[in-house]
Amino acid sequence: MTLSLTFHGAAGTVTGSCFRLDTPAGALLVDCGLFQGTKSVRELNYRAFPFDPADIRAVLLTHAHIDHSGLVPKLARQGFRGRVYATPGTADLLTYMLPDSGYIQETEVDRLNRRNRQRGRPAVQPIYTRDDAERSLKRLEQAPYDRWIRVLPGVRARFWQAGHILGSASVEVEVEAADGDAPVRVLFSGDIGPGGKDFHADAAGPERPDWLVLETTYGDRARTEVEPEARRALLAGEVKAALKRGGNLLIPSFAVERTQELLYDFGLLFDTGALPPVDIFLDSPLADAVTDVFERHLAGLEGDPFRRPNLHRVRSAAESQKLNALAGGAIIMAASGMCDAGRIRHHLKANLWRPEATVLLVGYQAPGTLGRMLRQGVPRVRIHGEEIEVRAAVRTLDVYSGHADRDGLLEWVEARHGAARGVFLVHGEPGAREAIRQALLAGGRDGALIHTPDLDETVDLSGARARTVPAVRPAAPRVAPAAVAADWHNTYAETLLALGEALRSAPDDAARTRLLAQVRDAMSRPGGTAG
Repeated sequence: MTLSLTFHGAAGTVTGSCFRLDTPAGALLVDCGLFQGTKSVRELNYRAFPFDPADIRAVLLTHAHIDHSGLVPKLARQGFRGRVYATPGTADLLTYMLPDSGYIQETEVDRLNRRNRQRGRPAVQPIYTRDDAERSLKRLEQAPYDRWIRVLPGVRARFWQAGHILGSASVEVEVEAADGDAPVRVLFSGDIGPGGKDFHADAAGPERPDWLVLETTYGDRARTEVEPEARRALLAGEVKAALKRGGNLLIPSFAVERTQELLYDFGLLFDTGALPPVDIFLDSPLADAVTDVFERHLAGLEGDPFRRPNLHRVRSAAESQKLNALAGGAIIMAASGMCDAGRIRHHLKANLWRPEATVLLVGYQAPGTLGRMLRQGVPRVRIHGEEIEVRAAVRTLDVYSGHADRDGLLEWVEARHGAARGVFLVHGEPGAREAIRQALLAGGRDGALIHTPDLDETVDLSGARARTVPAVRPAAPRVAPAAVAADWHNTYAETLLALGEALRSAPDDAARTRLLAQVRDAMSRPGGTAG
């Protein structure tokens, strides 16, 4: 076996993108991303890599989103000494995003360790620190679009516009054959954009690669195409409805691209009079810094959408806390986009229980995240260990996606004229992967050439057909497939909320005492936990 591919992330999940390509010249990674979603999935970030970081000779990054780049500092801290290749836009974004990620790891672990000390539990260490992240940036090397670069002896790579976010790319890797045959070309789609974005060109790519690793995030969804004017009209309608309710409008927004797109559209709506110049508070130090990167790379934009009198770029924690005093009439944009970290959780805690408030979800919400639960309409949530009743209006606006839908993905594959030897479907929930598989079959693709790999599965790419390598495959998965959508942590939180509601609705204290006794009795039975 001279060429193999192992799926260390984004296999059966949407996050944690990480693909190891073993070549005659050594191993390289395409992406090295942080796992997001349920706690069971996120725990993978704390575990050892399923390979020796010192054996990795190069990393190729498709884009700067943390689920594609966020474990690079850990990789470097644990022995990786190679170069990290990325487009100029991605490299610029990472100078802010990776240190910010390290800071988040430190602050979240600090909060957890304070609780652990109170509970008598051992302290935990962050996945990596801000200093780790800043040191890893020294390994970055910029790679322009559409130009071959040599990454290892006999291995070269080329970055193609992916149309997803600023700097995003599909990565083509070409490996020379040891026996003098034609080189083998593997194309990693990265995240493919929907086309028609304001900030960059549509996705491109080479024709007829030997192997194609294809994302399927929205593979089970077909959207109605919305022109920019119609998109802005939908946004204006949501804002007007929120203002009419009388409370604040919270927008959990991804710091990269989504925030800047919204600010751009808000600016046009204000300028045309479609919206009154309501105060917007951008409460994300990362989004603030990233917006400056967008200004540098998109200098040709009409007007100045990121600097307006009614746009307040909140930087300090003290300024952020003052926003809790706002009773209504303001737009608060804060990360994270899935509501699982960052300042948005504090704002949700201060506003979710208010019937006059509105939460507008404008991006993908991974299974197990707070954002997904809000989108599903749960009546109560737990934030920072506290129970919060959801009385605010929760709205979804699915016209800002950075991902192509099913038809867009199929069109992109068709433009590549397929893949000569096989397609691997990744970066999607099971239903999305299966939907793309069925669509490819309906389009006449050979089912034997379409693969849905498992986490940590290794396939031999040296032949004409993909072959799983059983000896390399782990005996047990690092995370149970069922825990990707919801795990015991989610069930625990739901049980606490349900128990609290049952106690509140009980007719009297005697009924509450009986209910608690029944719970303790159930816990002490065989198969339960002794109470």
